[in-house]
Amino acid sequence: MSNRVELTGRLVDAAELRHSPAGVPIARGLLEHESTQSEAGADRAIRFRVGLSAAGSPLAETLRGLEVGEPVRVAGHMRRSRQRTPETDPIIISVSRLERLTDTE
Repeated sequence: MSNRVELTGRLVDAAELRHSPAGVPIARGLLEHESTQSEAGADRAIRFRVGLSAAGSPLAETLRGLEVGEPVRVAGHMRRSRQRTPETDPIIISVSRLERLTDTE
């Protein structure tokens, strides 16, 4: 079975940084994706928000350092969220790669 996702979007809220009991930095943020996708031969506007979780250094600090509205590409796997919020589904992306984008990408 495979569980890999790559998604582009913009950071909606400033990511929060905390540390696990073992001292591992963990950042949580919210990504908004907006695109047009083809479905059954017709273009469909897609817009949704998904939570992000980045653990370890320097990944967590990089997520925490992003500005609200900054475009990014994230890669990782999907997992169930332990901290469900009204703005996100109970599924989040556990980030293994994070890339800042320019507005033209």
